[in-house]
Amino acid sequence: MSAFTKEKVINWLLFSVMSIVAFFMLIPFFWMLSTSLKAVGEVFEYPPRWLPSTFHWENYRTVWNIVPFARYMLNSFIVSTSVTILHLIIASLSAYAFARLEFPGRDKLFLLYLATLMIPGQVTMIPNFILVKILGWTDTYAGLILPNAFTAFGVFLLRQFFLTIPKEYEDAAKIDGASYFQIYLKVILPLAIPGISTLAIFTFVFQWNNLLWPLIVVNRESMKTITIGLASFQGMYGTSWNLLMAAAVMGVLPSAIAFFIGQRYLIKGITLTGLKG
Repeated sequence: MSAFTKEKVINWLLFSVMSIVAFFMLIPFFWMLSTSLKAVGEVFEYPPRWLPSTFHWENYRTVWNIVPFARYMLNSFIVSTSVTILHLIIASLSAYAFARLEFPGRDKLFLLYLATLMIPGQVTMIPNFILVKILGWTDTYAGLILPNAFTAFGVFLLRQFFLTIPKEYEDAAKIDGASYFQIYLKVILPLAIPGISTLAIFTFVFQWNNLLWPLIVVNRESMKTITIGLASFQGMYGTSWNLLMAAAVMGVLPSAIAFFIGQRYLIKGITLTGLKG
C-alpha cells in the first residue's frame, strides 16, 4: 500500500468516526425539535415516536402568548451584545498592553491577572452581588452587563493571538510616526480579526446561555432573560414539555446563528492562537 493510499484510508476512517460522533451529538437537538411539534400526550409515548403524528406549530405561538417571550429574547440580546462589545474593547486593549508594550513587571502582572482564572465563579458571585446591590443595580441592565464584561480569559486569548503578529508591521508604523493607540487601532486590530471573532462568539454564546447570574440579580418579569424565561414552563406539579422544547428551540437559534456566521473565523482563531507563547 502506497503512502498516498494509506493516508487516504486514514482520512476516510477519521471522517467516518467524526460523522458517527456528530450524528449522536445531533440526536438530542433533533429530539428537542421533534418534541416541540408534538401534542402533550405524544411526548411520553412508548415506544418513542421520533416524528409527531401531527405537527403542532401552534406550540410556538402559544409560547409567545402565555409568557412575555419577546421581552425575554430582547433582554438576552441586549445583555449578550453589550457584554460582548465591552469585553472585546477591554480585553483587546489589555492584551495589546501585555503583548506589545514594555513596562516593569509586565509578565508578573500578567501571570497574576491570569491566576484569577483559577478562582471559581461561585466564589466571587456573592461579593459581586453585594456590590451590585450597594450600587442599586439589581433589576437593571447595568447589573446584568458590567460584572460580566471583565474576564481574564479574553485577555489571555487575544494576547496569545497578538503575539503571532509579526513585529515588522508595528515597526513600520512607528517609522511612519504612528502612536501606540494608532498602532493598536490601525495595525493590530485589523490583523487580529480571527482572534477577535473567536472571542466574540465565545462571549456572546456564553452570555446568551448564562443562567445563574441573571437568576440572582433579576426579580422583575420585564428584566428576565431567555434562560430564566424557560423556567416558566416548569411548574411545581408538572412540566409542559412540548412548550418548553418549543421555547428552547427558539432560545438556541441566536447562538447557533452566531456560531454558523463566525465559524470560519472561529476555526482560524483557535488554530492560530497559541502558536507563540
